[in-house]
Amino acid sequence: MSDYQEVGCACGKVRLRLDGPPIASVECLCTSCREAGKILETLPGSPKIVDGKGATPVVMQRKDRVEIVSGSEHLREFRLSPKAATRRVVATCCNTPVFLEFTGGHWLSLYAGLWPDNARPKLELRTMTGDLDDPSALPDDVPNLKQHSLTFYARVLGAWIRMGFRSPKFSVEGELNV
Repeated sequence: MSDYQEVGCACGKVRLRLDGPPIASVECLCTSCREAGKILETLPGSPKIVDGKGATPVVMQRKDRVEIVSGSEHLREFRLSPKAATRRVVATCCNTPVFLEFTGGHWLSLYAGLWPDNARPKLELRTMTGDLDDPSALPDDVPNLKQHSLTFYARVLGAWIRMGFRSPKFSVEGELNV
């Protein structure tokens, strides 16, 4: 029996169907996520992306367990530079960030704001805290990892093994120039 749920952008035009539990629910504090979040927050109507700690909350989901069920025509990709290995995908109908994807990755980092607060997967850890000027100011409610840990990589690798080492493609038509 599958455990499906739907999440979507603020206006509801873009909807994603997720199957099964996430790989992990994390707050990323890397320089790239903080920089991109601050840029995307300048879009009209965009929700807050980076919190007061400088963290970007995301829920990591296997690509083979994510389906765009509506609104794909509203999705545009944003890269910090033309050669960036990551792209952030935004629903331009309401400027809601939808996911972050690493080139060749087998998972999507779905922005946690897609979930209502009461349905959001529970935060498990913070990662890349070493990119902060003062990581000692972070709360100690979950592990605060300076970089990705061996356990983190094991979870990501385990998901890829269960996927048969596949990396499905997510096509997005067009770019978002901010």
